[in-house]
Amino acid sequence: MKITISTLFLATLMTGCSINSAIQPIPANTQLSPLCIEENTQVLMDGFLPELRDQIERKGIPTKVYSTHFALPTDCYAAIVYTANWRWDIVMWLTYADIRVFANNQEVGRAEYDARWGVFRLDKFGPTSGKLESIIDPLFMNVTRNQTYSSN
Repeated sequence: MKITISTLFLATLMTGCSINSAIQPIPANTQLSPLCIEENTQVLMDGFLPELRDQIERKGIPTKVYSTHFALPTDCYAAIVYTANWRWDIVMWLTYADIRVFANNQEVGRAEYDARWGVFRLDKFGPTSGKLESIIDPLFMNVTRNQTYSSN
């Protein structure tokens, strides 16, 4: 009986220790510049959007932000929509982020960070920048600087 209870406890503990990410990289030769980001006013962490922009722009892709109340600006070749959530456990920590990239009205890339089941993991803490980098880098891994600018 002790083995069964111990095994059940360990199994329960391990299911509460998962941090996952799922990446669908943007295909090579996808026109991205300028890349417009739809501001999500439901994301209540002030630093998220500036960090997202900074990480994308470090890859040589200019970004601009537009309001959710307006249509995609006509000079945008591609757009990002995102959501993110935090939880409080001693400090605030990013529990979920979903970033989707659209070009020609079709989803061409997606990155998801999911730590909702990482309750017992200590690496759930830490700056949002590192968590974003872990999904932004593979999302844009096929994108080269020369394909980000329009040929017009």
